[in-house]
Amino acid sequence: MPRYFMLLAYNGAPYHGWQSQPNAISVQQTVESALATILQTPTPIVGAGRTDAGVNARYMVAHFDSPTPIYDTKSFLRSLNILVGKDIAIYAVTKVHDSAHARFDATERSYRYFITDRKSPFDYNYTWLYTNHLDFDLMNEAAAILLDVEDFTSFAKLHTDNKTNICHVKKALWMPADTDNGHTHIFEITADRFLRNMVRAVVGTLIDVGRGKTDIEAFRQIILAKNRCSAGTSMPAHALYLWDIKYPYYTPDDNNAF
Repeated sequence: MPRYFMLLAYNGAPYHGWQSQPNAISVQQTVESALATILQTPTPIVGAGRTDAGVNARYMVAHFDSPTPIYDTKSFLRSLNILVGKDIAIYAVTKVHDSAHARFDATERSYRYFITDRKSPFDYNYTWLYTNHLDFDLMNEAAAILLDVEDFTSFAKLHTDNKTNICHVKKALWMPADTDNGHTHIFEITADRFLRNMVRAVVGTLIDVGRGKTDIEAFRQIILAKNRCSAGTSMPAHALYLWDIKYPYYTPDDNNAF
C-alpha cells in the first residue's frame, strides 16, 4: 500500500494529548476516524511524537498507509479538514517511500514556550502570564548548559517506559517576540528527541533561575542529580507548541491545502 506523510497542526486544549487512549478524545483518534471514513477502512497513523494533554502543535507530521493511491490531494484534504473539526488543520498529504517513518526518521524536533507579562483577553489560552521580574540573560546562561548535557533524567516524567533519558539538545534560547514591544518572550529548544514532560520541566526550572530562586551552579547540580524531584515545577501545557520537525527527505507541499 502507498505510504503518505501528513502535515497537520492542532489546538491541544480539547484533547487528551496526541496518542489514542481509552475513554478520552485524542488528536490521533480524531484523525484516524476521519481517514477511516474517507478511505472506507480502518487507517492507523503514526505521529512524529506524542504531545501531552493540552499541548499545541504548529507542525506535526504523521504517516499512514492508504489502500489505494490518492490522486486528488486537494479534494482529499478538503474532506479530511471537514471531518477533523475546527481544532485540527491538515495542510498537506505527500506520498513518500514505503519505508518512510514519521517518528524514527525525524532528525530533530523543536518546541516553543510562550510567556508574557501583559494580561490579554485574547492570548491567555496560548501564553503563560508572569507577574514577577525575570532575568532573561541569566535564564539564557542556564539554558546554554543544556547543550552540553546528554542525560535529562532530572526533567523526565517519572514512571514512564523510556528506554533511555539521553537527548542531544542543539538549541535552547529565550528570545523576545517581535509583536508586542518585548512583553512576550519565547523559549525555543531543539533536540533529536524529547522525553515526556521534558520541555515543561526545563522551562519551569529556568523560570526559577530568572526569578533568582535558583542560581547557575544550582541549575547545573539539578541536572547532575538525575532526579526529577530536584528540578522545578512542570509548566502549564497551554503555552507549549510543537514548532517544527526536520527530515532528510521530506518537504511538505501545502499549496493545495484548501
